[in-house]
Amino acid sequence: MGGSVVEDRDYTLIIDKSGSMSTQDQLGGKSRWDTVQESTLAVARKCEQLDPDGITVYVFSSRFKRYDNVTSDKVSQVFQENDPMGRTDLAGVLKDATDDYLRRKTAGETKANGETILVVTDGEPDDRKAVMKVIIEASRQIDTDEELAISLIQVGKDALATRFLKALDDDLQGAGAKFDIVDTVTLEDMENMTLAEVLLNAVKD
Repeated sequence: MGGSVVEDRDYTLIIDKSGSMSTQDQLGGKSRWDTVQESTLAVARKCEQLDPDGITVYVFSSRFKRYDNVTSDKVSQVFQENDPMGRTDLAGVLKDATDDYLRRKTAGETKANGETILVVTDGEPDDRKAVMKVIIEASRQIDTDEELAISLIQVGKDALATRFLKALDDDLQGAGAKFDIVDTVTLEDMENMTLAEVLLNAVKD
C-alpha cells in the first residue's frame, strides 16, 4: 500500500485494559497502561493530520466501551475514565468493531480505502475460538484484502499470547478466512522500536 492509501482510511484502536496491563515491565518503569496512553496519543495526532474526525477508540476487559471521534485532546479523558482490571474478552470488542465497519460499508459510509483496526493487548484472550470466528466472518464480507486490516500488537511477554497471535496471522486462511487480513507484531518483532513507533508504522502501512 502506498502513502496515498493512508489518507482516505479510517482507524480504530482497541486497547486491552485487563488487569495485567497495570504491570511494569521494567523495574521502576512505566506500566503497560501508561505506555499505551502515550502511544495512543501519538497515533491520534498522526491520524488527525490525515483525518480531522479523529479515531475510534475501544477499551476492553470483560466488557468494552467505545469512544468515537477521539482527537489528541480527548485521549487523556479516555485513560482517566478507565483503569486496568478484569479479563480479556477480545472477541466481543472485535465483533463490535468489525460489525460497525460492515454496517457502515453497507450504508456507503466507509472511507474509500477502508479501515485499519489496531489491537493492543498483552494476554491471551478468554476465548480464542471466538476471536478466530469473528475475524473469519468479517473476512468473508469484504471484497479485497486491503479493505479491512487488523493489526494485533502484543505488549508484554506472555508466550501463550504470542503463539495465539502468530497463529491468527498465519493460520486463518487455512481455517476458512477469505483473506489474510491479520498482521501480528510481538515484542520480539519490535526489537528496539517503541510501541508508539510500531503503531505509527501500522498506520502508515
